Amino acid sequence: MTFASNYRVARANRSSILGGSVLGLASLILACLPFIVFQSTTSALVTLFVLIILASMWNLLAGFGGLVSIGQQAYIGIGAYTVIAMADLGMHPFLAVVFAAVTSALLALPTSWLAFRLRGDYFAVGTWVIAEVYRLVVTKFEALGGANGKSLHGLEGIDPVMRSALVYWFSLGVAAVTVIVCYLLLRGRVGISLTAIRDNEVAASAGGVDATFVKRVVYLVSAAGCGLAGGILVLDALRVQPGAIFSVQWSAYMILIVVIGGIGHLEGPIVGAVLFFTMQSMLANWGSWYLMVLGAIAILIAVRFPQGIWGLVQTKTGIRLFPVGYRLLGGGMRPTERGTLPSPDVPADSRS
Repeated sequence: MTFASNYRVARANRSSILGGSVLGLASLILACLPFIVFQSTTSALVTLFVLIILASMWNLLAGFGGLVSIGQQAYIGIGAYTVIAMADLGMHPFLAVVFAAVTSALLALPTSWLAFRLRGDYFAVGTWVIAEVYRLVVTKFEALGGANGKSLHGLEGIDPVMRSALVYWFSLGVAAVTVIVCYLLLRGRVGISLTAIRDNEVAASAGGVDATFVKRVVYLVSAAGCGLAGGILVLDALRVQPGAIFSVQWSAYMILIVVIGGIGHLEGPIVGAVLFFTMQSMLANWGSWYLMVLGAIAILIAVRFPQGIWGLVQTKTGIRLFPVGYRLLGGGMRPTERGTLPSPDVPADSRS
């Protein structure tokens, strides 16, 4: 008597297909909002899209790559000042945002050679120091406004309402592309390598994974995404100030959002950004107290639900909107001859 395996490997399931359809419909509705709601609403949503971009980049870096950085504000500032510099040279500001991503990635390459010499807590503190160095360097250039900052030129001839709508659509598109890029990146060999590195870097290296190369790729992608977010912030505010754009508060927001939403899940930054944005809007009149409340909520979630809100939802329901892992499905061993009963169907899910 011989047996044949009846197992099969799959990524997507009904929940992911349904979830993808819902997200597509939500994106279409969001794209129509400038024709429906007031300018103040779309302007506020630009901040939400920026938070989704930043949180997705930090989640890619720390949640999947194990690189806990608190210095990603360096690339937010670099992206913002790239847009300012390119606009002064005559380039259209929206096109300059693309160069902001390129500049951030290019500067992240030599920075990674220095930062990757550090490990653990030293890496986290080291990235913060590097961000401060970038801030101090930028303030030395009077052409960029020095310590006082500088206004963005090139959008003066556009109607304010139209400009607000264009910035809204642009930020929505960048946020969608950012999530898609993370999804595609993690579905490939990089994603598998990242999972191995996150679980045990020594074992992954022994198994043939070039840990340094994979982490550097993720670091450059994260820097490019933060550069895009910095460019969008300049388009929205029409001005940049080094103390604000290089503030460590941006890293605090990223960490807070990912912890609330669910670290190590692509859905986590989206859920966390929506919750963070909602709480921020509701508690805005509380002054500095709202940060204390948000911090207390983040601590509570981290203690009670280490995988975050989305991690809890996925554990309870099995829903995966962005399935980057593999799921083992099947009915065990089936007989190739008559007379033997097959084993019952038993689905087995691997961690995504």
